Amino acid sequence: MINGLSRDRIYILEDFEDMSEGIKLIANNRKATHDYFILDRYEAGIALAGTEVKSIRQGKVNLRDSYAQISNGEMFIHQMHISPYEKGNIFNKDPLRVRKLLMHKREINRLFGQTTQKGLTLVPLSIYFKNGKVKLEIGLAQGKKLYDKRQSLKEKAIQRDNEHKDY
Repeated sequence: MINGLSRDRIYILEDFEDMSEGIKLIANNRKATHDYFILDRYEAGIALAGTEVKSIRQGKVNLRDSYAQISNGEMFIHQMHISPYEKGNIFNKDPLRVRKLLMHKREINRLFGQTTQKGLTLVPLSIYFKNGKVKLEIGLAQGKKLYDKRQSLKEKAIQRDNEHKDY
């Protein structure tokens, strides 16, 4: 008993706190962290059709070759593949269509300045549901050189070996 609550109730309360956040990860872009240094992360909403949301709920989305771009003060995501919904028939959209990202104008202008001056790029890192809405995590990224990729792989191997030595 802790503070009048049994141990079972504590676990139930902890699980309830996790559910209040309401985040369900759908897809990760692991290649982005391999190919880029992620300098900053932003959350953006995304404008989707109904059948696209249903397809994302089934996990049929691919972020691998996608990128975000700013044009005319608006942010768009290109090359994000959302498979057509099986039961969507005529309501399905093109799987690779350009989709609008929803962010504050102030954030978009800041990102536009950073991407044009410093040679940085915008890469989608993950897509998830947050309180029933589809959100996309965008990373402000700088490209890695080949030797940087080798160095990061070497560091991961050393860290993995050190973890195995502890056992």
